Amino acid sequence: MGNVYSKTPLDLVEKAYEKLNGNLEIIRDRLNRPLTLSEKILYGHASRPKEINLSRGDSYGDFSPDRVAMQDATAQMALLQFMLAGLDETAVPTTVHCDHLIQAYKGSKFDLNIASNDNREVFEFLQEASSKYGIGFWGPGAGIIHQVVLEQYAFPGGMMIGTDSHTPNAGGLTMVAIGVGGADAVDVMSGWPFNTKVPSLIGVHLTGSLSGWTAPKDIILKVAEILTVKGATNSIVEYFGEGAKSISTTGKATITNMGAEIGATCSIFDFDKKGVEYLISTDREDIAKLAEENMNLLVSDDEVYNDPENYFDQLIEINLDTLEPHVVGPHTPDLARPISELKKDANSNNYPMDISNALVGSCTNSSYEDIGRAANIARQAKLKGLKSKIPLMISPGSEQVRATVERDGLLKDLEDIGATVLANACGPCIGQWKRDDYKQGEENTIISSFNRNFPARNDGNAATLSFIGSPETVIAMSLTGRLDFDFTNDTITNNDGEEVMLEEPTANELPETGFVSNIDGFIAPSEVDKDKKINIDSSSERLQLLTKFKEWSGEDFNDLPIMMKAVGKCTTDHISPAGKWLKYRGHLENISDNLFIGVNNQYTDKSGYGRSVIDGKEYLLPELAKMYHQENIFWIAIGDENYGEGSSREHAAMEPRFRGCKMVLVKSFARIHEANLKKQGVLPLTFDNPEDYDLIMWDDKISTINLESIEPRKEIKLLLSHADGTSDEILANHSLSDDQIQWFKAGSALNYLSTKE
Repeated sequence: MGNVYSKTPLDLVEKAYEKLNGNLEIIRDRLNRPLTLSEKILYGHASRPKEINLSRGDSYGDFSPDRVAMQDATAQMALLQFMLAGLDETAVPTTVHCDHLIQAYKGSKFDLNIASNDNREVFEFLQEASSKYGIGFWGPGAGIIHQVVLEQYAFPGGMMIGTDSHTPNAGGLTMVAIGVGGADAVDVMSGWPFNTKVPSLIGVHLTGSLSGWTAPKDIILKVAEILTVKGATNSIVEYFGEGAKSISTTGKATITNMGAEIGATCSIFDFDKKGVEYLISTDREDIAKLAEENMNLLVSDDEVYNDPENYFDQLIEINLDTLEPHVVGPHTPDLARPISELKKDANSNNYPMDISNALVGSCTNSSYEDIGRAANIARQAKLKGLKSKIPLMISPGSEQVRATVERDGLLKDLEDIGATVLANACGPCIGQWKRDDYKQGEENTIISSFNRNFPARNDGNAATLSFIGSPETVIAMSLTGRLDFDFTNDTITNNDGEEVMLEEPTANELPETGFVSNIDGFIAPSEVDKDKKINIDSSSERLQLLTKFKEWSGEDFNDLPIMMKAVGKCTTDHISPAGKWLKYRGHLENISDNLFIGVNNQYTDKSGYGRSVIDGKEYLLPELAKMYHQENIFWIAIGDENYGEGSSREHAAMEPRFRGCKMVLVKSFARIHEANLKKQGVLPLTFDNPEDYDLIMWDDKISTINLESIEPRKEIKLLLSHADGTSDEILANHSLSDDQIQWFKAGSALNYLSTKE
């Protein structure tokens, strides 16, 4: 079990480049035009390049990823589904990373001990399943999935899917890396293609260069402001230009990581000198050399750079010379303003000006460079007689990063101003944060360098106002503990009553003496053991074997009652919250007790409640869903715009399916959630006329009229039967391809694939 097993082998990369070259000969002949970087890598991984429909934005294609990565919260359900497939081993290299089930509380050592004890059953299951099926296993404390993948597995020109919405982090190293639900991962692990919509292309042309206080984080915060949370849905965002070349690989990864917050299928940068340096620094000089030899595959054709308007569906220009540090939030990652305007905006909106906590790290900003720039400000602070005025928490991205920044004294710099170092895990970013300072319902302000800030996301408290900035922004603002502090212009009064000012931070992108080679917690894939039994206790509260969903009857759905009608933002955090519910991610029945618990339902005064068509009374939505399930009452859910944005968690699709949901009808879907619904056999529909959303009352019954003749691009007719005896007929659209219709008919994608030879 040497280090070789923890990295992508050179022969896999060689085979990938060989396939890319072969496929692109066919694609170039078909398109007869220059290609962008995204097209080269994506179409280069087409399963059938001669047959794939290359119409961007409205066609579906089959692709063959090079590997699969899963984090512990989502890997449970994915592996339970893989067990249903009945195969002996995975068809592509696959890894499991234990990073989500570690609660942040007192510090790394204490928190890891608690997590290892509390989650022993789950961790043992994941390790046993990994061993049986030839999967690499990264145990608790080894690192956050996306940082570990970047350090160990990502390679330029590769394609990967991962059961986490922030899988696109690997795009910083020129990889098409796509966040998916567990069912998609199971398909690829089973040897089937990855089916997805052929994405549109958004180009982001970066000019100038970053300097001073401005960080890579500020680029994606600005892009989020421009595109909003749904502006890149079903698109690849491709960054290029002289400005891109000035950004470190880990800085690029920060940008591609947060592409999930704008709905992007993935985001990607050209391969360049920075990528070479990063590969060498992470002990992959052989891959760096091979990538340089195949540079034609890893950049766009020259014509694209010379005339980008002709090759992208949308083009954005950002001058890094004039870009300011930005802060986004609260409650959404696209509510942005430069630091110079934050004070005015906070005052006008009556945001609590005192910051309660500052947090740096998670998968988005936990690199050596991130912690180095944060530590630089901490050293300045110590010399100027300053300390953090508020609790300050640091989450390193991996054990390799943690050991290296500890060796180089960077952690001590941060601890000297009052920081607490947490485990190498997601922690507060995913809702795994135990707070003693504020109770539920108490309004307070936090600021982090994380990627997601939906209500109740970090601490389970919907009254917490969560803002996002770069690591340097977060550290600087911790020194005053105030939201109205503009560190680029304002002074701070130190302990001696002196007015001092922070200087622009600097740091090395990579450690001068190399990384500490540390893969503690990694267990290499073993020889497949076909006879190995994975036993799950039938009385377990954490794990539950799955049974297949029933196939569609072939008939129209009649008189479906409405479970809820979501108003405004309805993320996967609203549909199936994380936090305390993470412990049930391997038990479909138990985790279904959180279904829709965060939804703002138009028909009730309190979020998470719905009205029963049985007795007209109000119940918690998970209780109502359970009641309908027990009574064999099938139902429909109604949603607003960008329904299901956020995490890739397929539980947000599996729970409704389990409880009897037949259709979800919304104004628009987030990409991953719509795909997850399709995979689980739920019919995802969008209003043909968004104003028809207003016609639906709580006690309506909804029927399909022409579902028996469902086919691609054919509208579905719906009959709304009102309680007063009147009715309305409306049209709904679906995006199911021929293959996806077969999934629906079979009851799920897994059901369908299991019937194919």
